[in-house]
Amino acid sequence: MDYKLLVNTAVLAGETMLKNGAETYRVEDTIRHILRTANVETAETIVLLTGIVVTLDDPDIDTITTMRRVKGHGTNLNRIDQVNRISRQYCSGEVSLEQAYSDLKAIGEKQYNSLLYNIATVCVCAGFVPLFGGKIPEVLCAALEGMVLALIITAGKHLRINSFILDVLSSAGVAVIAVLLGHLPVGKINMDVVIISSIMPLVPGVAITNAVRDTLQGDYLSGMARILEAFLKAAAIALGVGVGIALLKV
Repeated sequence: MDYKLLVNTAVLAGETMLKNGAETYRVEDTIRHILRTANVETAETIVLLTGIVVTLDDPDIDTITTMRRVKGHGTNLNRIDQVNRISRQYCSGEVSLEQAYSDLKAIGEKQYNSLLYNIATVCVCAGFVPLFGGKIPEVLCAALEGMVLALIITAGKHLRINSFILDVLSSAGVAVIAVLLGHLPVGKINMDVVIISSIMPLVPGVAITNAVRDTLQGDYLSGMARILEAFLKAAAIALGVGVGIALLKV
């Protein structure tokens, strides 16, 4: 067996899962299952929010230790599902190690194009309005806000703006447009509902959920890191909305 390739495959699987929103304990579990197919004496891994360490050791081989820095986090459950599927296929002997590594390398491709992502953003913004008690006018305003939000996010990603700054700019843009819409002579519109609905795509719900699950599993470092990440994202959203409203009330 090519132990070096096995370690690289396990680390790649873990890195892909961690970048796309998987819990720390789930990443460790997947890596261990892949490493155990080597039937060696020691197969261990430590996964943190920003890095992965893997060690493979046996009296018959030289110790192999790999450390991988993980940068950039998002949420893509489809990619996590693909990694789980490939991992199960390899561990059950359905595919070779080389094929598993090749399949994992191919996961990075985009599942949907930017246009579909932007349409989904508009639908999410408009779809939350009825849940907060809004009517048709608020739905239309939130849909317009969704277009603005999608435009800002797309432009920010192309310009590679820092995620914290992008969250501030996105929420500020939402607040500015909401205040402007509130001054239009189109009847009474609840701008609070519009703003709340429009920032829902930015809310760190997955990060908070994963923080709780990691903490309950005993991964306190990763849990606290995710809590801090969620707090900073929430603070950026609040700061952006506050600045956006304040700018037009000066």
